[in-house]
Amino acid sequence: MAINVLILCTHNSARSVLAEGMLNHLAQKNQIAVRAFSAGSSPSGKVNPFALQVLRDADVAIADARSKSWDEFTLPGAPPMRVVITVCDQAAAEACPFWPGAPVQSHWGYPDPSKAEGSEEDRVRAFELTRQALAYKLLQLLMLPLESLDDAALRQRLQQIAES
Repeated sequence: MAINVLILCTHNSARSVLAEGMLNHLAQKNQIAVRAFSAGSSPSGKVNPFALQVLRDADVAIADARSKSWDEFTLPGAPPMRVVITVCDQAAAEACPFWPGAPVQSHWGYPDPSKAEGSEEDRVRAFELTRQALAYKLLQLLMLPLESLDDAALRQRLQQIAES
């Protein structure tokens, strides 16, 4: 059975979508039973085209990418989460809903690549650098023995990853 990870950002249009795509890609590539989802507290309703471009350029499947509310994951029948990670400071500061199953929560803050200035090439580079930075931490997550860590140990390891 796959371990579910929910990645949150306010608008669910860039960082959290990049993380969802990368975690699913890396888990599948490494044959690790982890399934990522993403959502936002105030979803924009659309995924940033630069996020889709850098995922596509990295050969990451984007067919299921969509901006959605975190409320979807509080409803009956929603997949039970083991881990919830916020990737933007605004979402981390918001009062999160009650997550069924009381998953372990962690914050891995990243600057918003959507706010990058400059040419289109500069903006794409900001998204690509964010994708790479997320992938680095997500690979560390995938190397954890998620099935056997208790909540306290998992929380500690996620904090170590956040600080790396």
